Amino acid sequence: MAGDNFIDYVKIFFRSGKGGGGSAHLMRTAQDPKAGPDGGDGGKGGDVVLVGNRNLWTLLHLRYTKHIFAEDGGSGSSNQKFGKNGQDAIVEVPLGTIARNPETGEVIGEVMEDGERLVIMKGGRGGLGNVHFKSATRQTPRFAQPGEEGVEDWVILELKVLADVGLVGFPNAGKSTLISVLSNAKPKIADYPFTTLRPNLGLVPYRSYQSFVIADIPGIIEGASEGKGLGLRFLRHIERNAILLFLVPCTSEDIKKEYTILLNELRAYNPELMDKKRILAITKCDISPDEELTKLKRKIPKDIPSFFISSLSQKNLMPLKDEIWKMLNEND
Repeated sequence: MAGDNFIDYVKIFFRSGKGGGGSAHLMRTAQDPKAGPDGGDGGKGGDVVLVGNRNLWTLLHLRYTKHIFAEDGGSGSSNQKFGKNGQDAIVEVPLGTIARNPETGEVIGEVMEDGERLVIMKGGRGGLGNVHFKSATRQTPRFAQPGEEGVEDWVILELKVLADVGLVGFPNAGKSTLISVLSNAKPKIADYPFTTLRPNLGLVPYRSYQSFVIADIPGIIEGASEGKGLGLRFLRHIERNAILLFLVPCTSEDIKKEYTILLNELRAYNPELMDKKRILAITKCDISPDEELTKLKRKIPKDIPSFFISSLSQKNLMPLKDEIWKMLNEND
């Protein structure tokens, strides 16, 4: 999912189908040339529907799609025959996809479960045939109701990654290395800021063939909640994670201060993130002697479970996974 294959934002012009017009047909038979109205109703226009697909992880398949139209309903006909309903425009999306109005920012809805259907635009209703307008005083109505127009507009589809654990840290905190060691993900790793430009998802195997999903999210910089750096583009992915795993390297000048800055950026973006479970991992501990690590233990925050880990030597990775699993399965 590296490179340009992770697409988490698309803007598409959608149009639901127009309802078919009702028929104004008048029945004529050999026995009765003025048998009266028999016009059928028009068919309903197709809806625009988002459908959750758990096998999709990105909006890549919609990257070059600019227009999606549902089918119009068919017109009614004689002998009170209904017009055919228009075919829905079905758009499969990954779980965690939000539909949003681009002008107002209003959320139309979100898709969270496999197979879940979200109608973002309803098709127009079919018009009534003239048979509905027959009365004692109007025996042969020569008119019918037109079909209702469909709806058309631009809609933003925005993906918020669904993962059990989200990695939070400054650039070069060791997030990509950790996820590559813990899981089957193969993120781009290099020793410079913002190597990770898009979230990477990895499936972490656990004891007895169990597993959980971890997300490597692009690094925070101070001011990210105001749009600096990768800013708001990545912060939305953190909202879906059950646990936030904060990563701070042991080489940091002030671990507690760095953790506080990360926490403040999340709070500024969305105060509700403070309700999520948190773990602190001090990374790259293979490059520091044990006596230095002992000193560091006195300087880390006391109100959060913490682990001194090394992705390269795999130091304390199993205890870290044990704590994650316990948190994921404990009652709130």
